[in-house]
Amino acid sequence: MTEREKMLAGQLYDCGDPELLRQWHKAKDLVRAYNSTDSEDTEQKEKILDALLGAKGKNLWITAPFFVDYGNNIYFGDNCEVNMNCTFLDDNVIRIGDNALIAPNVQIYTAFHPTNARERFGAPKGDGSFAFCKTQTAPVTIGSHVWIGGGVIILPGVTIGDNVVIGAGSVVTKDVPDNTIAYGNPCRVMRENRSVL
Repeated sequence: MTEREKMLAGQLYDCGDPELLRQWHKAKDLVRAYNSTDSEDTEQKEKILDALLGAKGKNLWITAPFFVDYGNNIYFGDNCEVNMNCTFLDDNVIRIGDNALIAPNVQIYTAFHPTNARERFGAPKGDGSFAFCKTQTAPVTIGSHVWIGGGVIILPGVTIGDNVVIGAGSVVTKDVPDNTIAYGNPCRVMRENRSVL
């Protein structure tokens, strides 16, 4: 099993694997190019997103700056908007449905590390340094017709259903069911979302 296969399977994997590092560096170069492209140059931005993302639907709008780990594990549906300064750590799949609105400074994490330091880093090398830390992942899924408020943090393994609003500043640690409005730290459902799709 390759380190990438381990990564996507949620097993402990080595972030320093050459294949993963190649993709990581490629993504960082593409993101740098995207973030420095003239705002009105939509044709160039589309080309970069096509090279960066796993897949995207029609009418995707991402306001720079935008940050990712690998890029190719991110999948958007149609008519999605991502506002400025969002960070998607896509060490596992991030799947976003149609008509999603993601406000500024949203962070979506699929990666986490063992809490035990020895499991995280292994034994020190002869010079006292450590290799890349060991990492695990879990996917994040966001449904359709979802609004994620500013500054929200979504943790690994979370599924957010359809027609959901997540209030600004929330830390989403658990799944959020369809047709709800949720907020807080930790985020919890506060009421039903009765809006009509």
